[in-house]
Amino acid sequence: MAKEIPTSRARRGAQLGKLIAGQAVRGAGVTLSMVRDSDAEHIARTERALADAAEDIVTVLGSMKGLAMKAGQLLSMFDLLAAFGIESLPPRQRERFQRKLAALYDQSAQVPFEQMRKVIEADYGRPIDAVFSEFDRQPIGAASIGQVYRARLADGRAVAVKVQYPGIDVAIRADIKNLALVMRMLRTVAPAVAGHALVRELATHFADEANYRTEAEHHRTVAEMFRDHPFIRIPAIETELCTARVLVTELVEGLRFEEIAALPDAERDRVGEILLRFYVGSMIRERRFTGDPHPGNILLAPDGKVAFLDFGLFKHMDETAVDFELDCVRAAAEYRGAALRELFVDYGVLEPNSPATADQCLRLVHEVSGWLLTDADIRIAEDAAATSILAFVDPRRGYFENWRREYAPAEHAFARRVEYGTLALLGKLRAGGNWHRIAREWFYGEPPRTELGVLEHDWLRAITADVD
Repeated sequence: MAKEIPTSRARRGAQLGKLIAGQAVRGAGVTLSMVRDSDAEHIARTERALADAAEDIVTVLGSMKGLAMKAGQLLSMFDLLAAFGIESLPPRQRERFQRKLAALYDQSAQVPFEQMRKVIEADYGRPIDAVFSEFDRQPIGAASIGQVYRARLADGRAVAVKVQYPGIDVAIRADIKNLALVMRMLRTVAPAVAGHALVRELATHFADEANYRTEAEHHRTVAEMFRDHPFIRIPAIETELCTARVLVTELVEGLRFEEIAALPDAERDRVGEILLRFYVGSMIRERRFTGDPHPGNILLAPDGKVAFLDFGLFKHMDETAVDFELDCVRAAAEYRGAALRELFVDYGVLEPNSPATADQCLRLVHEVSGWLLTDADIRIAEDAAATSILAFVDPRRGYFENWRREYAPAEHAFARRVEYGTLALLGKLRAGGNWHRIAREWFYGEPPRTELGVLEHDWLRAITADVD
C-alpha cells in the first residue's frame, strides 16, 4: 500500500537529496573497485550497483509522483547505460537494468482507492455511483500525476477514468521550486540527459498538466486532427464528465507496448512507421503535436490501428520555426554544410564568430538525426536515442566545447524531445524501415512510397475535399 504522496517542498527536496547522495556514494564505490577488481568481478559489482540504482530511482521517484517521477520516466526512455558511461555489460544485465526503470511507465506505487475516490466525488459533488454504473477499484495504469481506472457509464459504454493524485498540484509547485535539485539528481544518475534543453522545457510545461481541463482541450484538438484516420485512433473524450482533476475518455483495449515489441518484424515495423507519422509527421505537417512519446501512451488495437493516449503536453510551432527546421533538414540531407551553418547563424542558434565549422555543423546534425537523413533501410538500435543525446554533451565526441554555450529556442528543444522520444520508441521496438523516404513526404512534399503513406495521403485528400 502506497504512503501519502509528499507535497511540501522541504519533504520532496529531502527525498531527492537522499537519492542523490546514495547514487554518488554507490558510483564512487564502483569507481574505486576498478583498481582492485578483475574484469569479471568489476562487471558483477557494477551490475549490483546499477540494479540498486534502478531500484532506488523507481522507489523514490515512483512514490513522489509529479515532476520527480516525470524525470524518472524520461530517464527510462533512453539507454541509461550509455548515460552512465558503462557500455560493456552483457545484454542480459542491460535488459535487467532497463526493466527496473521501465516500471516508471505505468507501474509506480499505487495510491489507495479511497483517497482517489475523494478526489472524484469532490470534483463531481456527488457519490461516484451517481456518475458511473460500474467503477473498478483496481487501477489499470499509473502516471506521473494520476491513476487510470476502468469504469462504465449508465448507457453501458466502457470508459477510462484518469484521476489526479490528491495534492499533486501542490507537489508539482514544490518540484518546480526544487528544479535545481532535480537537475542535480539527473546529473548524478545520467549526466548525458541533465544538461539538455528538453529537460528544462519539460519542467517549464509540466505545470500545465495539473489541470485536466487543459488536457481535455488538447485531447479534443488531437481527436479532431485525426478523425477517421485509417491507422491512428484517438479515444473519444467525454467532455461533460471532465473536471480539473478527472478526465474521462473512451476505453481502448489492445496490446501494450511490451507486447507490441514481442511481435514479428513486419508488425513491429508497421507500428514503428505509424509512431513516426503520428509524432514527427504531425509536428511538421500540422505544426501541432503531442510532446510526450513514451510506451505507456501507446496501444495496438485489435483492428490494427494504433491508439494514442495522454495529451497533457501539447505544443504549437509557428511557421517560422517549422520552416527553419525543414530548411536545416534539407541542407543536411543534401550535405550543404555552409548553408546549414548560415541557417544556424541567421536564426540565432550560432554566434557568427562561433568556432563551430560548416563541416562540424553537418556532422553533428547527421550524428543526431542521421536515421531521418539517410536514404537506406535502417533497423533502429535500442541505444540510438541515447547516442543522439550524447553527441551534444559528451566531450569525447568533439562537439561539446563548441556547442555548450549556443542557444536554441525553447520550442525547438521540445521538437528534439519528440524526435528523441520517437527514436527511443523505435529502438525499443527494434523497428526497421527507410525512415528518410517516409519523411521526404514532409521534407520535400514528395508522394508517399509506403502502403501506410498512400492510405494517409488518401485520407488527407478526402478531408481537404470535405473542407472545400
